[in-house]
Amino acid sequence: MGRRFAVPVSLWTRETGLPTISIVDDDESSLEAMRSLVKSLGFTVEAFSSALDFLASPHVYATDCLIADINMPRMTGVELHSHLVRSGNLIPTILVTAYPEDGMQARAMAEGVLCFLSKPVDASSLLACVRLALQRIEPGKDHP
Repeated sequence: MGRRFAVPVSLWTRETGLPTISIVDDDESSLEAMRSLVKSLGFTVEAFSSALDFLASPHVYATDCLIADINMPRMTGVELHSHLVRSGNLIPTILVTAYPEDGMQARAMAEGVLCFLSKPVDASSLLACVRLALQRIEPGKDHP
């Protein structure tokens, strides 16, 4: 996919429609809770129960920000992010986990993940990460 350009959230929603946030989590209750939270923040939401389901969907190329659980069978959130980067689809990625480990966070951030949040996710922290993701000029580069 080509270069993605930064658009302030207020401009984006007014002129081009709502940004699409895709959420990937194998735990159904966590997926529904996150979907409801992100939708309540005013975004379009697509939800997937596995990384492979997300990759097989047409929503990959319409996703403006990805929120993925780290601990999923077959493909973890970190592996999903790495796969997307290797394929040239630089979607700003937020990883969430119920089992935070310093080593995993450091690895994820080194690979260009934008934010790393612990479950249960705080709404204000998530919103700050999503806003940051939507303002990125080239996701995957110059991460804080």
